[in-house]
Amino acid sequence: MNSEHIQRLRAIVGESYVTQGDDIAERFRVDVGRRYTCQPLALVRPESTAQVSEVVKVAAQLNVAVTVVGGQTGTVGGAIARDGDIAMSLDRMSRVLEIDTLSMTMTVEAGCILQLAQEAAEAEQAFLPLDLGARGTAQIGGSIGANAGGNRVVRWGMMRDMVLGLEVVLADGTVVSGLTKMLKDNAGYNWKHLLIGSEGTLGIITRAVLRLRPLPTTRQTALFAMGSFEQAIAVLRRLEMALGGQLSSFELMWQDFYRTMTEAQQNFRSPPLSDQYPIYALVEAMGNDAQGDVERMEQAVATLLDEELVSDGVFARSSGQADALWAVREDLQWGLQGLRPFAAYDVSMAIADMPKFVADARARLEASLPGAVALFYGHAGDGNLHALVSVGELGPSIEHKMDEAIYGATRSVNGSVSAEHGIGMKRRAYLSYSRSEPELALMRQLKLALDPHGRLNPGKILG
Repeated sequence: MNSEHIQRLRAIVGESYVTQGDDIAERFRVDVGRRYTCQPLALVRPESTAQVSEVVKVAAQLNVAVTVVGGQTGTVGGAIARDGDIAMSLDRMSRVLEIDTLSMTMTVEAGCILQLAQEAAEAEQAFLPLDLGARGTAQIGGSIGANAGGNRVVRWGMMRDMVLGLEVVLADGTVVSGLTKMLKDNAGYNWKHLLIGSEGTLGIITRAVLRLRPLPTTRQTALFAMGSFEQAIAVLRRLEMALGGQLSSFELMWQDFYRTMTEAQQNFRSPPLSDQYPIYALVEAMGNDAQGDVERMEQAVATLLDEELVSDGVFARSSGQADALWAVREDLQWGLQGLRPFAAYDVSMAIADMPKFVADARARLEASLPGAVALFYGHAGDGNLHALVSVGELGPSIEHKMDEAIYGATRSVNGSVSAEHGIGMKRRAYLSYSRSEPELALMRQLKLALDPHGRLNPGKILG
């Protein structure tokens, strides 16, 4: 690509929206974990689907690949361009285009920040259920591309369950628009589901129609301590029945994770419960009956105590107390300081297999990295566990041993090596742990059909 080609790109998006070399901000060249770096030929920032299409057409003519760099909240190198390719940011395409409270939908551009979409919906007394710790930087397009999950999957599902319609730009610049608001549509192949979770390798998402829900007005939050994993799952099932479908979050924390985080926070936040129990559950229910919802939760807690399913617990009586309980799970910065450098994982499996996975992962880590610290926690209500692993140093050889231990334990329970963040580059070598060879062959055929020259986010998922 020469100066003439750069001028063609600038003619499409505007003179100041194509940058090169050191003028490209670091966040477009380095991933959040600082594991992957690149030097793109250019950073291009279009402001419309039409401009995205034209940029992709120019890239196709020049045989240059395009990678969309979103909010950089992923941890697997899924949104980092190759050297010499085009990095594309959709940060100028960040608008909420419509909120339809009759259809209960919102139409947004792909560069819209999740928190802004949430706030826009709430201003119209509607609710976008997706919620992530990175809500302030994660973009809608990237959340769709990674099929994001988060804290409320147990009730409302993953991003896939919230996407009604999509508009995408294919590898040759063709625009395919299916911005429907319909809940039911069985007219042929539902192609949008190919794009959801594809990490930008099959098409560039430019706009989306998302399903909204009535805005909850109450929030009941509690933290329980249990004597065993089996008791924790019994608590989950009791709450699902007792709360009439209002249970929105069920976050499990193993003892060592809970102890590490509460000890690190104790200078400014008292531990809500003793750290002597094997497992903890952070529970949240959301509803619209100010008095009835409290009574239902209180009755549920009383039943759990009567049946001796919980050893101890605390029930938040204010939003401040609820935030303090959530901080044990989400305010990780203090607890992580003593673990750095560390490797982070998100895997999934059948809930019943979680104890076996944790025990197997610990045994594998101890065998290959004696003394390794491994902390387990996550959205266990939907089968998603996170692991933080540290041995005081982190290099390619050490991280490979960590990967082998965690993903090997995942494969042993027929789990998935990725529950939330996708495959990207970091997990490519382990995709076969969760996908059979016929499945991988089908994925390759789909990639070949939609992007035969490998120009969209190359090197990710399938390599």
